[in-house]
Amino acid sequence: MSALALSVASAPVAAADLVVSAAASLTNAFKELGENFEKQNEGTKVLNSFAASDVLMQQIVNGAPVDVFASADQKAMDKAIDAGAIDADTRKDFVQNGVVLIVPNDNPKKIEGLADLGKKDVTRIAYGNPETVPVGRYTQGSLEKSGDWENVESRKVLGQNVRQVLDYVARGEVDAGFVFATDAAIMKDKVTVVQSIETTVPVTYPIALVKRDGRSDAAQAYQDYLLSEEGQAILAKYGFSKP
Repeated sequence: MSALALSVASAPVAAADLVVSAAASLTNAFKELGENFEKQNEGTKVLNSFAASDVLMQQIVNGAPVDVFASADQKAMDKAIDAGAIDADTRKDFVQNGVVLIVPNDNPKKIEGLADLGKKDVTRIAYGNPETVPVGRYTQGSLEKSGDWENVESRKVLGQNVRQVLDYVARGEVDAGFVFATDAAIMKDKVTVVQSIETTVPVTYPIALVKRDGRSDAAQAYQDYLLSEEGQAILAKYGFSKP
């Protein structure tokens, strides 16, 4: 769990604060979105909490003072709704992403695609923990279908969120890794995409308002802003597409 996620879950939140819990892959885009929203809504401070979607979901279910939840897959949002923590009527898909196989730029193991992950000298492959990290779930589902899961799982290095997987590959600590396309795009100087992965379900991100007493009055306006032409343009700048 990130320190920021912990702080939002445990620290007092001021009345004018809008607390947004968002998947780690949204970090760069949501920072800019939050800054722009603040400029357009004087007196409102956006507090972002970034971590694996399931970690954030669990915090919300346990009563963290969060106003808006943006997940990197449908399962994390489903769990939050099933627990009665989300206003289901506000749920909307707001962006789409993709999963890619990446390697360090120097690519010492000469990996060119999934077929190379079974080579004897490939020993460390990073992906998000499927139990808590959406990109890990997308990866597992895809590789089980393609028949590559056994090769990958036997060489696994689990990340606690997608950005940790990205860092493992960027630092050359693993031979390859599976991340979202938008994450690979922010580290082109350190990682190379060698293959786009066909997922069994679309990589769509839902957003919804948290159901709690004292929810920020700005929560609905924030969601509307993300879905607006301006909000979508910012998300597109970071590689996200419309669902």
